[in-house]
Amino acid sequence: MFDNDGVFRPVPFDSEALRPRLPSPLEEVADERFARHGVRLLLKRDDLIHPELVGNKWRKLVPNLEAAAGRPVVTFGGAYSNHLRATAAAGRLLGLPTVGVVRGDELADRPLNPSLARCAADGMRLCFVDRATYRRKADPGTLAAVLSAADAEDAYVVPEGGSNAAAVRGCLALGEELRDHADVVAVACGTGGTLAGLAAGLGPGRRALGVPVLKGGFLGDGIRALQTEAFGGPVGDWALDERFHFGGYARTTPALEDFARDFEGRHGLPVERLYVAKSLYALVALAEEGAFPRGTRIAAVVTGAPFSP
Repeated sequence: MFDNDGVFRPVPFDSEALRPRLPSPLEEVADERFARHGVRLLLKRDDLIHPELVGNKWRKLVPNLEAAAGRPVVTFGGAYSNHLRATAAAGRLLGLPTVGVVRGDELADRPLNPSLARCAADGMRLCFVDRATYRRKADPGTLAAVLSAADAEDAYVVPEGGSNAAAVRGCLALGEELRDHADVVAVACGTGGTLAGLAAGLGPGRRALGVPVLKGGFLGDGIRALQTEAFGGPVGDWALDERFHFGGYARTTPALEDFARDFEGRHGLPVERLYVAKSLYALVALAEEGAFPRGTRIAAVVTGAPFSP
């Protein structure tokens, strides 16, 4: 629920199905790539919040599910969207109808990939739309047409990636949990809602670093808009480093795969490739560049776990 200051405090439906582990654990790891620069690395294990609404998906979705108040939920995503899978899982756990609007009508006649198959198995009704329509989904007329075609005019709409004012306020607690333990907090960004809330919650003297996983250089404007919607204006000290998308969303390279396997071997942490690996790679590269003064405590937010079909 939201308190009088508009901050989401987790009391999800009095439901054991969505009961989280909060605050999520914070673990320091010994890694010479940071230690030789006098920098400490901590892992914020948001991947352990909930077994099915993993990481920032719990923080962003639960405020929206509460706002839905039992209505069906419609949301949006690509063919490999973590957000679609999390929404479908939440629907199953709560007995809530969910509809996923999927980018790419050419997918409608193809076998479902493992990610979409999981959504369907969890009871999500999938509606495929052409890419031009999908790009215009924020336009009120286009949205109304999409909802009508999906027979979901009365549903509660959650935007792509789950990022809206409610989600941003839900992520405020992530910053609050870290403000006394880290000087810099890094998180991989898709739609920017987690970074927008995290930065606001960190407080003075702390910095949030976003690592976009999409190409395009558009995310900064989106984060400022989300903070304005949630808090009335920009809040907190945050920045983006656009160099580590590895070709864009759902893209990896052999170098990133090698890095992720090496990190798993060093620290025993299963590394999710599309977001978490990119943020950890960025931190190693920045440490080597001397971007962090000696004595800096860096917290990397582990926003998710590898997907197992």
